[in-house]
Amino acid sequence: MKILSWLLVLAGVCGLVGVRMLEDAIFYDPFLNYFHEANKNMPFPQFEWGKLILSHLFRFILNLFFSCIIIHFLFKNKEWTMQGAVLITVIFAITFPIYLYCIYDQFEIGYLFSFYMRRFVIQPLILLLIVPLFYYRKQMLKEN
Repeated sequence: MKILSWLLVLAGVCGLVGVRMLEDAIFYDPFLNYFHEANKNMPFPQFEWGKLILSHLFRFILNLFFSCIIIHFLFKNKEWTMQGAVLITVIFAITFPIYLYCIYDQFEIGYLFSFYMRRFVIQPLILLLIVPLFYYRKQMLKEN
């Protein structure tokens, strides 16, 4: 059973990598090239608000799904999986409106600030904090 759990964790990681690798094909994001060029003087891209928001929400759901698979099969604790999902959702709920404001403001708030807000919206960065946090919690529970 342990091998199956590790294979499912690997499948979750592959899912997250797949989302990242296929971002050009499956998501509407006119800011991909804007930030890939890393040129602040590049003209601000034209975009459609509705498509952009729906695309980011879809990407969030995919990232959340694969992140929950990783958390669940690493720790085999449904409560921790739910806590991880809530934490990821809270971070998204905080950063997504900030990123949308950055877009509305055409990144006048700051290019790097907007770049990093975008990272929190489109990448499951919080997972890199949750896994060590839950691992530490697991070790503390073993000691007690």
